[in-house]
Amino acid sequence: MSSSQMSRREAGIPAATKAGTVRRRSAWAVAASAALLAATLAGCGGDSSEPSAGSPGEFSGRGPITLATGKDTTGTIQDQLDRWNSEHPDEKVTLVELPESADQQRQQFIQNAQTESDAYTVLNLDPIWVAEFAANQWIDALPAKEFPLDKMLPAVVKTGEYFGKQYAIPFNTNAGLLFYRKDLLDKTGVQPPTTWDEMKDACADVAELPEGRGVDCYAGQFDKYEGLTVNFSEAVASAGGTVVDAEGNATVDTEEAKKGLQFLADGFKDGTFPKESSTYQEEDGRRAFQAGKLLFHRQWPYQWALADTEDGSSKVAGKFGVAPLPGLDGPGKSSLGGLDLAVSKFAKNKATALDFIKFFSSEANARTNLKVTSAAPPYAGLYDDPALRRQFPYLATLKASLSSAVPRPVVVQYGDATAAIQEGAAAALSGSKSVDAALADMQRDLSAAIAEKK
Repeated sequence: MSSSQMSRREAGIPAATKAGTVRRRSAWAVAASAALLAATLAGCGGDSSEPSAGSPGEFSGRGPITLATGKDTTGTIQDQLDRWNSEHPDEKVTLVELPESADQQRQQFIQNAQTESDAYTVLNLDPIWVAEFAANQWIDALPAKEFPLDKMLPAVVKTGEYFGKQYAIPFNTNAGLLFYRKDLLDKTGVQPPTTWDEMKDACADVAELPEGRGVDCYAGQFDKYEGLTVNFSEAVASAGGTVVDAEGNATVDTEEAKKGLQFLADGFKDGTFPKESSTYQEEDGRRAFQAGKLLFHRQWPYQWALADTEDGSSKVAGKFGVAPLPGLDGPGKSSLGGLDLAVSKFAKNKATALDFIKFFSSEANARTNLKVTSAAPPYAGLYDDPALRRQFPYLATLKASLSSAVPRPVVVQYGDATAAIQEGAAAALSGSKSVDAALADMQRDLSAAIAEKK
């Protein structure tokens, strides 16, 4: 997601054309054994004191509930809720859509919790928010043994843990990928790049082609929001650095972090990144890539299904491929994104909420979600399924990306931490501060955020 998210987003997923929506709803009907959700990306952190734990016995009460999640711009969530609602007429789920922006989602989730409102029952959270919400006792510990967590990727399951208890169940996961115009690289005889320098060289080669005119080199998520934290963290990790070390200390004023941020800042200076991408979130870049305006795009997996649609909304359908993110000296590292499902401590009808999460996070639903939206499933076995690999050739690449993905820094005051990262990175990218000055200020502010509740 940040995100992810993505994210998506962890990142958001785009509004479909009318024809595209009809086609996806038809696909849903064909796949009707389960349901799906679009990914959105974001991030947050935890607390240093262990909250009181929930227990299975606390999940009582049956009746209507709500699902609070980022804006569903695909129109697919309601299809899934309709299926649940038809089978549970006395325990219907109402969709509560929050904004596309991950930062705004987090703000509304927190406002709802701080007022102890029961308006939100099941929360669809970016994984990096789970620790903060658990620490503040805004969500309940869940009965982990009632979920097939042993079938999920261990690192993804861990995103829902806090102090050894499971507070959230993975709905999907996310890792950043490099989408590239395969047709244009093939014309130059160039392979997908594994380093930043190789990527720039590939862009120069494609620019010499008649078909390369008007095609910009690369874009990520560079607007001043959680996506910038994700992209900055990936650049640092891909240069061999860390944002926060294993002991919880800020580590951005280092040579490795400087190389990562310098790559991003230089991208805007030398034209590797189009100027307009300084305000790109997930959907802005997705639209640019589908319009044929980008050679390379850092994006979450959800872009595959949308960019490959043949309803006329994508000019690059059948013309692109997916590779791992490039890095300084070899393949880079993605930030870990996704969405986790939790139950609000202030909600009613928690027994219904628990059963709904089992339905919503099932392997059958994850499979359908992958088929319809190309979202990354948390279930390990799906990545090796021969039929799915034939349908989604990028699954092996995604699995490899997930295996080396790095979580965003888990910081007690994550809101302050991500704000410090965004402020420093944005200043360097805009040129209002040098990379050295931006990292020095980021180190100071990030350290202050970490120390606030130590």
